[in-house]
Amino acid sequence: MISGSHLYGFPSLDSDYDLQGVHVLPVQEVVGLQIKNETIEVSEVRESLEIDLVTHDVKKFFLRLLKNNCYVLEQLYSPLILTTSPKHEELKVVAKNCITRYHSYHYMGSATTQWKLFEKENTHRIQPLIYVYGVLLTGIYFMQTGEIESNLIKLNEVFNLSYIPDLIAQKLAVT
Repeated sequence: MISGSHLYGFPSLDSDYDLQGVHVLPVQEVVGLQIKNETIEVSEVRESLEIDLVTHDVKKFFLRLLKNNCYVLEQLYSPLILTTSPKHEELKVVAKNCITRYHSYHYMGSATTQWKLFEKENTHRIQPLIYVYGVLLTGIYFMQTGEIESNLIKLNEVFNLSYIPDLIAQKLAVT
């Protein structure tokens, strides 16, 4: 699936493509004291597109799901799916039963981190600020509905904050 600014609704012309996924390790790589390739990360440029790929082994994926990691839920329920399988639909059903109120801590923590990044800068950039709003609105919407919506433009159709379109416009104007 595609993540990052494309999923969140404010990609710039020069935005990279953040791709996330799940893979299944062969048994011989899972059994033993050292697990290899639990996370695979690849950064490269293809046809002038910057691509950052991160996939986790299904065991790590489920452990993150059970620890109230909302990025896992964003992956599962993203509308920007590049490739899928029938197992994807099964995972979505399983994940629905893992959603708890404790997921709100993930969003509060992410918002706090982004706010600290924003405050720390001598010259304040739009990107950390817009991520603060994005993660807060995603979390509020998730707690109200039980559904993941990560696109700030769509979220603002619900929350109707007058300054969000201006922030997105300013973010898109910066290259």
